[in-house]
Amino acid sequence: MRNPWNDYVLPRMTERLLDNRTVAVYRTRAASNLTGEVVEIGFGSGLNVPVYPEGVTKVVAVEPSLTARKLARERVEASNIPIEFSGLDGQHLPLPDASADSALSTFTLCTIPDAGQALAELHRVLKPGGTFGFVEHGLSPDPAIRRWQNRLNTTQQLIAGGCNLNRGIDQLITAHGFTINQLETFEMPGPKLAAPWGYIYLGSATRN
Repeated sequence: MRNPWNDYVLPRMTERLLDNRTVAVYRTRAASNLTGEVVEIGFGSGLNVPVYPEGVTKVVAVEPSLTARKLARERVEASNIPIEFSGLDGQHLPLPDASADSALSTFTLCTIPDAGQALAELHRVLKPGGTFGFVEHGLSPDPAIRRWQNRLNTTQQLIAGGCNLNRGIDQLITAHGFTINQLETFEMPGPKLAAPWGYIYLGSATRN
């Protein structure tokens, strides 16, 4: 059964919220080490397309929202890099083992129901030594903010398509066969009231 909020409204809201200069800088840095064939989970409306580095030769896009795919159409068609959609669920990638050179996730691991399974799938499809670039929001080290993240999490899941505020992104990544090589964690600039949504994990990992 279709959910009009999740299917039609939320993809457009997400694009508006995340299509800005500040987040574009984060996206550029998360993608900077990608090379070869890239698997991108949570492709969304294609906001990462302009920041793929020159070494990328192909992108395999995984995105469950048909609305987001439609919003991405112009960016995909304008891209010099071939982009093909493959699969609807980051937890079950229809790709062969060790078939991709790199992977990318931007503001996606918060929403996938079983983020650990999605990371295990990325580990499976990446070649040994492959690069995983990421920028995600997640659990804050500040006890006061963390308490609010835990209090708000259930409501956040209901109104934001299953998004979680309180996932420790670095621990998730290292628990599923990756070594983090670069990691920055910080609060996004903005009002104090936005703090539960604004703790960022930005970095790059290697598939063991």
